[in-house]
Amino acid sequence: MKTFCGRANPTTGALDWVEESEEYDYHQEIARSSYADMLHDKDRNEKYFLGIRAAVRRVKSRGQQAVVLDIGTGTGLLSMMAVSAGADYCYAVEVFKPMADAAVRIVEKNGFSDKIKIINKHSTEVTVGPEGDMQSRANILVTELFDTELIGEGALPSYEHAHKNLVQTGCEAVPHRATVYAQLVESERLWSWARLLPLRVGGREVVPNPEETSCAGAPIVCDIQLSQIPPTHFHPLSEVLPMYRVDFSRPVSSSPERLTASFPALASGSAQVVLSWWDMDMDPEGTIICSMAPSWTLPDPENFPWRDHWMQCVYFLPVEMQVTEGEMVCLTLCHDDYSLWYNIQPDSQEGGDSESLISRPLCTCQAHMVWTRPRFGELNDPKRTDRYVEALKTIVRPDSVCLSVSDGSLLPIFAHILGAHKVVYTLENSRMSKKVMERVLAANDLTGIIQVLESHPQQLTSNSLGDEQVSVLIGEPHFTTSLLPWHSLYFWYSRTVLAGQLRDDVTILPQSASLCMAPMEFKDLWRIRAPCGSCEGFDVSVMDEMIQSSLDFSESREAEPHPLWEYPCRALSEPREVMTFDFRQRVPEEALKSEGSVTLSRKGRCHGVALWMDYHLTDDISVSTGLTQPPNQQGNCEWSSHRKQAVYFFSSPWESAGDNASSITYSLTFQPATGDIIMEFIPGPSRCATSA
Repeated sequence: MKTFCGRANPTTGALDWVEESEEYDYHQEIARSSYADMLHDKDRNEKYFLGIRAAVRRVKSRGQQAVVLDIGTGTGLLSMMAVSAGADYCYAVEVFKPMADAAVRIVEKNGFSDKIKIINKHSTEVTVGPEGDMQSRANILVTELFDTELIGEGALPSYEHAHKNLVQTGCEAVPHRATVYAQLVESERLWSWARLLPLRVGGREVVPNPEETSCAGAPIVCDIQLSQIPPTHFHPLSEVLPMYRVDFSRPVSSSPERLTASFPALASGSAQVVLSWWDMDMDPEGTIICSMAPSWTLPDPENFPWRDHWMQCVYFLPVEMQVTEGEMVCLTLCHDDYSLWYNIQPDSQEGGDSESLISRPLCTCQAHMVWTRPRFGELNDPKRTDRYVEALKTIVRPDSVCLSVSDGSLLPIFAHILGAHKVVYTLENSRMSKKVMERVLAANDLTGIIQVLESHPQQLTSNSLGDEQVSVLIGEPHFTTSLLPWHSLYFWYSRTVLAGQLRDDVTILPQSASLCMAPMEFKDLWRIRAPCGSCEGFDVSVMDEMIQSSLDFSESREAEPHPLWEYPCRALSEPREVMTFDFRQRVPEEALKSEGSVTLSRKGRCHGVALWMDYHLTDDISVSTGLTQPPNQQGNCEWSSHRKQAVYFFSSPWESAGDNASSITYSLTFQPATGDIIMEFIPGPSRCATSA
């Protein structure tokens, strides 16, 4: 059986659907899963174990047998906890077959096969009765069905069904309840991710499309490691408010619901963003709490439980609203069976148009469907804009024929404002992207002055360009299909196929790009790829072997994209340019190769290598998609929050003494036919140390 998988193609800028064997999809699911991350989440594991022990004790104290239903069992860890805590029997439900098979092996390896039954079904398909999957209803319900938004994995419908069909009335539940918290804030940084904001270029203000300004935005939650947003980057307008509480030991409803909280504004400001997270009480008394709160809410922010499978949420209000200190404000939370959203209004209007308040926000301007949250932040970044403006000033002339090749870029507008008055073209790869750009142009009275072409570079003809040859080819480069940093080399392929439309003395911006690398020690990110071995005393090495097997399969061995600004890390050497791509020349037919080694000059544990692209706009002006400045003396890094960097993880960390005795040997091959970069990084003693 075959499966089709989407894969970015740097040579065409498209998302290709490639036919792969069924093993590919399976291995990708396992290799990129959060199972290892959850197993390394000691706080989560300990709190679950304490909650399960307490639930079993309560059932036993009533003289009853403890029969457990574990929905979403994964490795079977929680079921093994239940049996070791004294449960008489456990039904463990897992819908993903490879995971269910692994759970069977793990349960057997730990000696619990006689008391744990793995059921490879969705919980809503499980049957109860003499001939059913379960002999009787359970009196303890254990689940791990939660995501960063709490309910996004279908927790509410699963609980609703379980209470109706699979568990006894008055059952014990672990977790017992969950509470969603929210804090209303003003934040210039976070609001820059919500929509295009006005910016000044060459003495002129570039404004967004009015439809975008009034658009409620994309309904998808923005989940991030909120601990990495310093409190100085937002201005609280409310206390932390409990907004939504659900008791899992009682029947749960998945029906839409509207909840409100009224409060006096802490300060005057512009209400723009809601920061949100949740916690779980593992017992009815609330003495065992597992919290997702960001570090800056805690008494000891340096020692907070790190996890990546559960983070925090940022919700952007449909419109910003000015509030005055002391003014009563009403914050509204709505949810359906899979998602949450927020709105705000003066308390005097509470209960106004309830239908509009409870309706799920939808994008009407289409910009939120074209631009991601980080992309909005990138377009709104004034420092980045200044670099492009500075570079464009040196190359555009009144008689320039400019062509921009980037998805949803403002560079064509900049080029015109800065003096390219003859003609400016911009290529957009989709009808929706073309409409968004046309609306931005209309808002700035540039309709017809800048011509938007819905075309791929290979489809462009002389007639498309009015029989003119391009004298200035520009790009950020940014393409919506790019997953890894080097996927934006599609700009280079575009320049190559457009060669016939370019003047011999064409100016190209950026003129080149460099692939950069640095060996890294991660404070926590390493956990997502590290073997676990034993978890709370249970042998889960079967899961380690399963993940490693999938990581060794095909594409899973490659680097993977991560927004490193969310993950504190240290560079164990100075950054190194390891490969250069000259956009002034066509893509070569032969492979480009680069080999060498980087000496580890700082002490630490090297978990892998970070990679990113630096774009050289001119001889003197560059922009980076990686480090925003060189690492400090200790190696601490600050990363661009607009693009994801690539991380190549080692199978095990390499210890560096910081005395230049260790190094990372690298071998890179750029394959022009596919646009892929085949890479290998090997940690070991440095050559100097070996020869000595």
